[in-house]
Amino acid sequence: MKGSSSKARLGNDGNLVISSSSNGGNIISWQSFDHPTNAYLPGAKNGYYNKITKKGQIITSWRNSEDPSEGIYSVRLDPDNSLSFLWNRSRVYYNSGVWNGHNFNDINEMLWESGYPFLNEYNYTSNENEMYFTYSHSDDSLPHFLYMDSFGQLKTMIWDSIDQNWRDFWSRPMKRCTYDVCGSYGYCNEFQPGSPICQCLPGFEKRNTRDWDLPDYSGGCVRKTSLQCSNKDRFLKMPSIKLSQIVPSANVFTVDSSKKCELACLQKCSCSAYAYYTNSSINSSNSIWCLLWHGDLLNIELVDVDANDLYIRLGSSMRPNTGTIVGVVLCGTTILLGIAFFFLSKWLRRRSTRMPEVEERYAFLTAFRFKDLKTATNNFSNKLGSGGFGSVFKGTLSDSTAIAVKTLEGFSQDQKQFRSEVSTIGLIQHVNLVRLRGFCSEGRKIMLVYDLMPNGSLDKYLVHQNNSRILTWQQRYQIATGVARGLAYLHEECRECIIHCDIKPENILLDAEFTPKVADFGLAKLLGREFSRVLTTMRGTIGYLAPEWTSGVAITAKADVYSYGKMLFEIISGRRNLKRSTNGKVCFFPTWAARKVISEGQPVLSILDNNLEGMANIEELTRAFRVACWCIQEEETQRPLMGQIVQILEGLLEVNPPPLNMYLHAMVEDEETANFFSE
Repeated sequence: MKGSSSKARLGNDGNLVISSSSNGGNIISWQSFDHPTNAYLPGAKNGYYNKITKKGQIITSWRNSEDPSEGIYSVRLDPDNSLSFLWNRSRVYYNSGVWNGHNFNDINEMLWESGYPFLNEYNYTSNENEMYFTYSHSDDSLPHFLYMDSFGQLKTMIWDSIDQNWRDFWSRPMKRCTYDVCGSYGYCNEFQPGSPICQCLPGFEKRNTRDWDLPDYSGGCVRKTSLQCSNKDRFLKMPSIKLSQIVPSANVFTVDSSKKCELACLQKCSCSAYAYYTNSSINSSNSIWCLLWHGDLLNIELVDVDANDLYIRLGSSMRPNTGTIVGVVLCGTTILLGIAFFFLSKWLRRRSTRMPEVEERYAFLTAFRFKDLKTATNNFSNKLGSGGFGSVFKGTLSDSTAIAVKTLEGFSQDQKQFRSEVSTIGLIQHVNLVRLRGFCSEGRKIMLVYDLMPNGSLDKYLVHQNNSRILTWQQRYQIATGVARGLAYLHEECRECIIHCDIKPENILLDAEFTPKVADFGLAKLLGREFSRVLTTMRGTIGYLAPEWTSGVAITAKADVYSYGKMLFEIISGRRNLKRSTNGKVCFFPTWAARKVISEGQPVLSILDNNLEGMANIEELTRAFRVACWCIQEEETQRPLMGQIVQILEGLLEVNPPPLNMYLHAMVEDEETANFFSE
């Protein structure tokens, strides 16, 4: 066209713009911001969705580090204002939660207040025509961007100017074992440092060795020996498998013996594996659930808790080396996290303007000097509380930030190990967890510094005294649900499973809006054996401990579930779990309440706090009561997972009426045993 010219310009923001000028005007004909590939960039309208045409942007991973063609993982912004993560653009394997005005619900690292001030605040636009989110750099010397990697994780990458390299800051999902990351007949194991995250099941081999070396595991594995499709085929037991990941693709029915489950698989040539289990908290009968998988096995993950056995079908001539099977794997701190901590802490130490009370920075934590914490707490004069591990004091930093300082008494761990462990705890961020701000470690002076919660701990609202505030049913239900979300995050969403071990009302803190926040998580790992010794002798804690604490068996996340159930009874009733009457008899409330409702058929309102005068949502009250009863079952296999509890309380999962726990019933009948729980 006469009088016009076209030009292309690549800006510092990464946007390639093709424009034409005509008659003094400048018209953009194309820009890369409108056609993203695998990244969300600062300044762009990320996740753009047109509400009129019902079409939106999707970013898709590379196939692998050397092949930029489309991979199998993608992200899109959905009409409900959440990010959905897709496998093969069809199956949603993760959701970010909806935009709440500050961040996507499950990505707390996006919050300006979350302890990462060098990242800018995210903004979200949603009107009658469109929706998208934007972000920009708060510090041009620290560029960062979001991208979908070839393993299905959305990551924030930060430039490390010291090492001249990109480092990942946060990722979602947090687990590297995303959906089908290891392909067919491959299994994922992220809890064994030093070994590949993906391996082939016994009896299988890599489909394409070169791809695996890249690494690109999506091609999966193939059988070394074909099936004979006869009764001569064999089954190999593969322990420690997370069945919940692959149950949706299984054919599920009940049988009266495990042998019949095996025979059912043998009779169908397409059956590649089977599993069986019983779970009376989901199924009210005692039948055995049989699960059969047909065709290729996908999305297999090795775990160390809540695992099951999977029986893999192999050809009759196949004699696999069962010694290669990995058993129960211990939760541990990963090497990659340590590397990330190291580089980010180096950067922060070089760039930060130190506050008077700051000694140095460890990743996202502040290492405080003892003398400055002494000043902040006015010589530790305002005690908020005390327990078996030390006391908690109120303090104020020089910038007027209110803090709570927890002293750890009798602590003898190696200083280097302590700082490593506390740095790991400092990375854990969730709206229902108390944020760890920093620590002090000077000789025997060991302290943890937390955000101060203005409304204190939950226990002071449960047993009503003079002028104490009465929580409404809505507040109680929100507190119960929030605590469950926090524990589910610790158990199921952290890179390593974190068992709290001391869930009780005193460890549930309330912010200005009465949002519950679980305190003291990570102390069990930090203190080691000393934690167990103190815990099992501490007044006010014993009444919440699961039976396995005194039986000598291994402690799992189900111990937290038990403690949560005991606390949930107190939230419902406004009463402590046990009370000694004037004649010396022990009244154990959970058993009394369960017997009254389950055995005697009394309405669930009969156990509600009298101060509420019956003002409660009956459906929510019934859910909470049933959850509490299931949580305190003697057999931990009968207790639900915290993730299931969240779904039940949110109304997404039904729960059957629970049985009466005869173990607790016996505790009440035997006064000597009942005294074990007395305060």
